[in-house]
Amino acid sequence: MNNIEYLVVSRSNGTTKTGAPYASLKVANLLETINVAVWDMKPEASPQVGQLVVFYNIKDNDGKKSCDVRDLKALGDPLLDHPLYNLVPRPIRRDVWDDTVNHLLSYCSDETLKSIISEFAARFYEPFSQYPAATAMHHAYPGGLLNHTHQMLRMLDGLYPCLPYEVKVEHCILAILFHDSGKMNEYGKTGESQPDMYLLGHIYIGAHWLNNILDSKGVDKEETKRIVHCVLAHHGTREFGSPVVPCTQEAIVVSMIDNLSAKTDTWEGAGDMEYMNALGTKKVKPLKVEG
Repeated sequence: MNNIEYLVVSRSNGTTKTGAPYASLKVANLLETINVAVWDMKPEASPQVGQLVVFYNIKDNDGKKSCDVRDLKALGDPLLDHPLYNLVPRPIRRDVWDDTVNHLLSYCSDETLKSIISEFAARFYEPFSQYPAATAMHHAYPGGLLNHTHQMLRMLDGLYPCLPYEVKVEHCILAILFHDSGKMNEYGKTGESQPDMYLLGHIYIGAHWLNNILDSKGVDKEETKRIVHCVLAHHGTREFGSPVVPCTQEAIVVSMIDNLSAKTDTWEGAGDMEYMNALGTKKVKPLKVEG
């Protein structure tokens, strides 16, 4: 693997039983995606997600690849015309975000909730564009939080007109905006875990934040419960860490959209025949169409 360039597509940092730091890197080029554990790599050390790296020596122990930090060279950020630049998605543009939010607002009739949606959609763009949505599972890159949230909003935009049920779209939009907002407390901008991940968790943080905002804006307390419920229930089942299970139409819609966005991105970021814990199976790459 000497002198073959890879791009870091996700990274999680950890500590061994002896207290030594390490990093788990998922790296890719146009031919393959591999996972490499790098021993003695500090959290702040390069390469970070979106940067290039070359490995000089990788050990393979029954399919588990690893190397020492001295056995790689970080090459920094690729230029726009580098062939690997787009292997890591980049945050969507502000005008794309605004267009999606504004189109969803056209479905809304509750002026109080519309105002809250507009305020926080504008406030969230910049910080969401700097944080990952996860460290390894889905949208695990700087700006992944923005892209995951936007993808869910776009899905809602397409789905809502097709639903033959009474679904208050404002509840869904607010829940989507806030459902992973607590991840800005769970992670640092490069994906390192923060104490709030273990003390509170992003579901509680986002639900508590949204509850306080709705209360301060004078939203009816019973309606507030139903909006906050959508955030509390977005993981779907207690098996996946959800404190409650969806019991409103809006909560079902938000949970299903979140699951679809997360799992399809998990598949997209995996290598061919790589096992994906989130799906409980291996990725099988699509057939190539000749001609």
